[in-house]
Amino acid sequence: MSFESLGLAPALLRALTEQGYTEPTPIQAQAIPAALEGKDLLAGAQTGTGKTAAFSLPLLDHIYVSNRKPAQPKAPRALVLTPTRELAAQVHESVRGYGKHLGVRATTVFGGVGMQPQVDALRRGVEILVATPGRLIDHIERRSVNLSNIEVLILDEADRMLDMGFLPAIKRILGHLPKQNRKTWLFSATFAPEIKALAAQFMRDPVEIQVAKPNSVAATVTHRVHPVDGAKKRDLLLHLLHNDARQTLVFGRTKHGADKLAQVLEKSGLRAAAIHGNKSQAQRTRALKDFKSGKVAVLVATDIAARGLDIDQLPMVINFDLPMVAEDYVHRIGRTGRAGAEGLAISLVSRDEEGLLRDIRRLLKQDIAIEPIAGFEPSQPLRLDGTSRPAQTQRQRPPQSHARRPHPANNTDARPGARKKTPHRGGGQRYSRPA
Repeated sequence: MSFESLGLAPALLRALTEQGYTEPTPIQAQAIPAALEGKDLLAGAQTGTGKTAAFSLPLLDHIYVSNRKPAQPKAPRALVLTPTRELAAQVHESVRGYGKHLGVRATTVFGGVGMQPQVDALRRGVEILVATPGRLIDHIERRSVNLSNIEVLILDEADRMLDMGFLPAIKRILGHLPKQNRKTWLFSATFAPEIKALAAQFMRDPVEIQVAKPNSVAATVTHRVHPVDGAKKRDLLLHLLHNDARQTLVFGRTKHGADKLAQVLEKSGLRAAAIHGNKSQAQRTRALKDFKSGKVAVLVATDIAARGLDIDQLPMVINFDLPMVAEDYVHRIGRTGRAGAEGLAISLVSRDEEGLLRDIRRLLKQDIAIEPIAGFEPSQPLRLDGTSRPAQTQRQRPPQSHARRPHPANNTDARPGARKKTPHRGGGQRYSRPA
C-alpha cells in the first residue's frame, strides 16, 4: 500500500515524497481513509506507530482541500489537544512539515512560556490550533481564543490526559465547541473503560481501530539488566557511557536526581543535559534540540520524557532507576527500537529494586537478560520470582501484551509512518518512519 492509494491531496503527497515517505504504517492505512470519509475515530496507537501523521494528514486534507471560507476567518477550524508541551510542539512541527505546500497557518498554545505571543498569534488568525488543556483554559478565560468555528477536534494521547487529571478541563473545553457538524478523532494507547465513556459522551458512531496490543514492546529492542549495588550505580553508568559513545537517553526517578546525574556526567567529560518538570519550557526545548542535533550526547530525564520525545534512531536507553510503575518501563524504552531499527534497553538494578524488576517481567511476559559487569557485581544477587538465585543470562521471548496501567505519569508521542532510508553507523541502510 502507498500513500497515493489513501486518497490524500496531491500537495500532501508531494510533501511526503520530499521527505522520503512512501508506505503508510498500519494505523495510517486504517485511520486516514476513515477520517477522509468524515467518520469519527477511536484509534488505538502505541508510541512509534505513526499516529501523528495518521491524524495530521487527513486534518490538513480536510482544512485545505475543502476550501470552505469560514464565517470567522481568524478563528481556528481545528483543535488538537495534547497532554504535554513537548508533544504539542512536535505535533505542530509535523503539521507544518506536512502542510508546507498548503500555506498552513498553525500555532501552539501551552504553559511555561509567556501568554502574549500566543495571544498575538491567535489574533492574527490560524486554521489549526495545537494546545495543552490547561493553557487553553487560560485563553478561554481571557477570551483570547474563539473555538466556535472548530470543525475537527483531535484528542491525542487521551489516556495520558485522563491519567494527568485533565478530564474536567477537556469537558470544559468541549462546552465551547460546536456540537453539530464536528468531526472528533480520539487517539489513545488503550481503550480502557474511562476512554470508552469519554468517547460515548461526545462522539457519533466512531470507527474503532486498534493496531497494537497494549503495553507491547518492539521486538527489535534488546533488554538487559546489570545488577549492581545502589552505591555503585553512578560509577557503573559512567563505565557504560565511556565505553559506548552512542547517543543515550538516561531515566532517573527524581528531578533533583536527574540534575545531579547530569552534573556528574558533565564533570566526567560527557556532554550531558537534564530535562524534567522543574525546567522552564525554554530549557526543556533547548535540551531536547541539543540532544537531537548531537550537541548533547546524554539526556537525563524523568518520566516527563517517557512519552512524546520524538527522536530519530535513538540507539540506547538506560534506566538508572527502575520506574515505580511497570508500565512506565514500556513508555521509557519506546524511545528506542523504532521503525524496525535495533535498540538497546539497559536497566541498572539494585537489590531494593528487585520487586520492580519482577513487575516489569510479569508485564512484558518475557525474561530479561541478567548480566553482571566485571568490577560492579552486587554484594548480593537479585532474587527473581520471589526466590534467591544467582544472576544469570536468560533467553528472551517475544514480547506480549498486558493490562493497562491505572497510574499517572508524564509525557508522550510517536513518529509517523512511511519508511525512509537513513544512514546506519555500520554501513548500509536503516529504515525510519515519518514524524
